[in-house]
Amino acid sequence: MSTLEFSKEFNALENILYSFALRLTKNREDAKDLIQETALRAYKHRDKFTVGTNFKSWVSTIMRNTFINQYRKAKLRRNVNEPVESFLFAVENKNAIPNQGEINIRMQEYDRIFGEIGDIYSIPFLMFYRGYEYKEIARYLDIPIGTVKSRIFLARKKLKKLINERNEK
Repeated sequence: MSTLEFSKEFNALENILYSFALRLTKNREDAKDLIQETALRAYKHRDKFTVGTNFKSWVSTIMRNTFINQYRKAKLRRNVNEPVESFLFAVENKNAIPNQGEINIRMQEYDRIFGEIGDIYSIPFLMFYRGYEYKEIARYLDIPIGTVKSRIFLARKKLKKLINERNEK
């Protein structure tokens, strides 16, 4: 295909290609850029076009593939538009010792709450929380599996009630 034939064919499809590009990009400027990129690629590979086949389909396929490639590149190269100050965590001193005070107070409160619900409920619940299976808990406590499930359920219910009461204070 000669340069003149290519230009004639491409110019005849320009409005259709713009509509297609607009549908893909949903932005007028990006659609114009996509048309330019498509024209460049189609012109560069015009020798691969088989005369007698559908030029519109050939160019549309080039446009769709170009859009997909650009989308994938943009997805991989997301730019960060934040000031450098928000990334100070990366250079902060890692030797600082975290304050465990709040966690210690919370754990003391949980121990108190577990004391309130009693060992009959807290032991199966804590074992289940730590990853033991119902069978293992039943074997360790020498009680039926149904009782284990019931106690864990009731422990959750009681814990929820006590924590909600604590939050209301």
